Amino acid sequence: MNIPNLLTLARIVFIPLLVLLFYLPYAWSLPLTAVLFGLAAVTDWLDGYLARRWDQSTPFGAFLDPVADKVMVAVALALLIERYESIWLTLPALVIIGREIVISALREWMAEMGKRGSVAVSWIGKVKTTLQMVALLLLLGSIPDSLIANIGVYTLYAAAILTLWSMYQYLRAAWPELSRSM
Repeated sequence: MNIPNLLTLARIVFIPLLVLLFYLPYAWSLPLTAVLFGLAAVTDWLDGYLARRWDQSTPFGAFLDPVADKVMVAVALALLIERYESIWLTLPALVIIGREIVISALREWMAEMGKRGSVAVSWIGKVKTTLQMVALLLLLGSIPDSLIANIGVYTLYAAAILTLWSMYQYLRAAWPELSRSM
């Protein structure tokens, strides 16, 4: 167990705390929910940086890191879908969650085929993740229909558009293997 893996585990521990803070009936709960989500997002970046910098990448970390990220994002999106009760927030949220499921399955399948490198994370995926984290931070920390929340919704749409674009790129890269297996 090394520091990068501990940071990933901390992100998993943050998930139920995020839900608890989100539902607390106090004025300070929303900003604190956003702070906790922001801290989790920073640990996502930091664990990967430290694992590479200190040469501490492990199979356990390589497995758990994307799982922690996807669960954290899916839980945050589910909370926001409930709060907003709006098709305009639900649509990009479902696009993001759906894409994560499809790409995770694709990566797993490609790894079994020995072709994991052909569906490696691209720069578009990194930009998408950054926009997604900013959007979720803004949305978790604000009330619906506020200026900050509206900026968060627009940012979430930008992330959803990049989500579709990156999914297309991943599927295109994997298509030769996919078409051979049909």
